[in-house]
Amino acid sequence: MKQTLQLRLGQQLTMTPQLQQAIKLLQLSSLDLQQEIQQALDSNMMLEMAEDEGFSPPEVVHDLSEPKSSEPEPEYRELGNMDAPADIPQELAVDSSWDEVYDNLQSFTPASSGDSDNDDFLLQRAPAQTLQDLLVWQMELTNFSETDYAIATAIIDSINDEGYLTTPVADIHQGLAGQMPGLELDEVKAVLHRIQSFDPPGVAATDLADCLRIQLLQLPEDTPWRKQALSLVTHHLDILAKKDLNRLKRNLDIGDEDLNHIVALIRSLEPKPGRLINTGESQYIIPDVFVFRQGEQWIVTLNPDIAPKLRINPFYSNMIKRADSSSDNVTMKNHLQEARWFIKSLQSRNETLLKVARSIVERQKDFLDYGETAMKPLVLRDIAEEVGMHESTISRVTTQKYIHTPNGVFEFKYFFSSHVSTNAGGECSATAIKAFLREIVDREDPAKPLSDDVISKQLKERGINVARRTIAKYREAMAIPPSNERKRVF
Repeated sequence: MKQTLQLRLGQQLTMTPQLQQAIKLLQLSSLDLQQEIQQALDSNMMLEMAEDEGFSPPEVVHDLSEPKSSEPEPEYRELGNMDAPADIPQELAVDSSWDEVYDNLQSFTPASSGDSDNDDFLLQRAPAQTLQDLLVWQMELTNFSETDYAIATAIIDSINDEGYLTTPVADIHQGLAGQMPGLELDEVKAVLHRIQSFDPPGVAATDLADCLRIQLLQLPEDTPWRKQALSLVTHHLDILAKKDLNRLKRNLDIGDEDLNHIVALIRSLEPKPGRLINTGESQYIIPDVFVFRQGEQWIVTLNPDIAPKLRINPFYSNMIKRADSSSDNVTMKNHLQEARWFIKSLQSRNETLLKVARSIVERQKDFLDYGETAMKPLVLRDIAEEVGMHESTISRVTTQKYIHTPNGVFEFKYFFSSHVSTNAGGECSATAIKAFLREIVDREDPAKPLSDDVISKQLKERGINVARRTIAKYREAMAIPPSNERKRVF
């Protein structure tokens, strides 16, 4: 085989570090962007926050190819010798104060903890209380013996977030018997009954019937229909689930009106006591874009809180010397170039975000004016063609980005949905169909709920061609039960 040299010409797209940084900033959420900006400020000496938010000062950088200007450098005030002893007396007169002797004391005093402008609200929030924390707190206040305390701890550990006991009492007794010789099953049951008296009512129940029974027992004895409701949840709860009214009335020996009162009392109870306790921290959404009406137009602006203004530090940039290859000078040059790239990438992100938001608002004006039922079908390709970008770029912009409108705060992705044809030859978005579906279900007769087929026919009467299976798919996505489960006979 003979070796030869060949020359080939070709084109290849290479992602430069600048492009990689721009793409990275583009797909970051507002919280991640703030962390990225803070990290850049901490690691790059050339970057700093602009002091005047309303005015961005010009960048003061010497051209490395031109000789340095002979203009005098700006004066910067430096701190005095911190090691020198301060001229502060050891003792003060009885009728004097530190402020009278040392005038600059306040300038070095840290900000007061009561200053709402400097305090971080997120750090002031108390951690969310879980159901386990609430039960342990009540257990600590209860007069338990050493043995009962260990049993109560094991029982609380077996309670899930909904408030139900997930481990049978026999298994709890068997697990503790090896550590506590002579432990009886009745002792475990006695401790369980004491925990079932804790808040929230119905906690530590073994099943739904037990949960409802515990809550009924905690009601005053003179509560109307309490006795009948106890009998129903203890012996006939399965019949109530099947909605067999005639059998319920025969077993309880009551009429229609009495049955309605009993069921109303049962419905006032909480089937999942644990959800009364806030088990998670609130997640706050910071909108990236604000939309508001000004006259007859919708105005789109960026949130200034998530788009801080950065600039090149003029002091460090003026220290760069021309034709100096020392390590310090090279490091400052690299930091200067990185700072320029970062500011440019940040500006490009904000411009792209604003451009996409304006395009979405322009196409969804009816939604802003009339609500979800006026939402128009929209896909990424439509926005990409309008702003002259690739669909992948639009996907990055619309992911984890939020827009604040008079109708609420929505993710950019919310405004994109598939379409269904109408009788008039137009299109209707899936979001609008879901809004129509919710409206129809809310207005239906609870005693005679509408089936998916009937809902499909009603939408066709409005000019929207939606199949029954599509209605079923949207209904399941919206967590709306089928007609037989929505039926209320009481």
